Amino acid sequence: MRNKVRGSLCLLMATVIWGFAFTAQSVGMDLLGPFTFQAVRCGLAVAFLIPCGFILDIGRCSGKESVKKWFSPKLWKTGLLCGCALFVAASLQQVGLVYTDAGKAGFITAMYIVLVPVLGLVLGKKIPKSAVISVLLAVVGLYLLSCMGATGINRGDLLLMACALAFAIQITCIDRFAGGLDGFRLNCIQCLVVSLLSVPFIVLTETVVVQDIFACWGPLLFAGVMSMGIAYTMQILGQKHLEPTTASLIMSLESAFAALGGWWLLGETMTSWELLGCALVFLAVLISQMPAGMFQKVKTK
Repeated sequence: MRNKVRGSLCLLMATVIWGFAFTAQSVGMDLLGPFTFQAVRCGLAVAFLIPCGFILDIGRCSGKESVKKWFSPKLWKTGLLCGCALFVAASLQQVGLVYTDAGKAGFITAMYIVLVPVLGLVLGKKIPKSAVISVLLAVVGLYLLSCMGATGINRGDLLLMACALAFAIQITCIDRFAGGLDGFRLNCIQCLVVSLLSVPFIVLTETVVVQDIFACWGPLLFAGVMSMGIAYTMQILGQKHLEPTTASLIMSLESAFAALGGWWLLGETMTSWELLGCALVFLAVLISQMPAGMFQKVKTK
């Protein structure tokens, strides 16, 4: 139980950072192209995570052993796999935002909360009743929060559906392969993969202006160090103690915190529908944290 609480808190803190990172990304995209922003933020995350890995080993192992940890084949295989899934998801999201509004994009992206348990079923995992109820509540809440009144499906929506699938694959990969691996080092490799894969797209589609990168240092630092560096590490650490369906539900709070961040930092208003949506998503997460078998006991009474 203690491990589950610890894992839930890690993911909750990660979603708070991711939610506020939407504000940083929104500001940063005024100056930089999506792939440039992505490459630099992930590069900053790598620069932050490499020394963190060594610092956390002080008193635990020798410097030689600390260096040796970076050469684990399993660490690199998992990092490459998760990094490729994360690159596809992040890139599809950035391109999809060109064709659809941010609210609808947030809703469609968060549909990984439905796809994660589906992937789990394909892989032979049983989904508890509380998780099914939580997913349904979260879907309704996210719709009210993100795209109440939206109509029609366009090219961007299809890209974002693929993005949601890529995020679901990344979450599932971490669940299946990240157990026992160093979270800081795994995230560092994942970020390195995303940064390197972004470079060819920068060369083909964008023009890099160094002055714009320096002018965007604030959003880049937050999105790089806090979002990619700290929050994604917390995702890896948190998922070690939770089922992927429960983890994805907690991570869906990102949309609620993004809305709250826009209200607090950018002065955006929240409608009654959006407030109700936030409440339903929070309720869904609370239900997902209830003890297993609780709904069965209520039914038998």
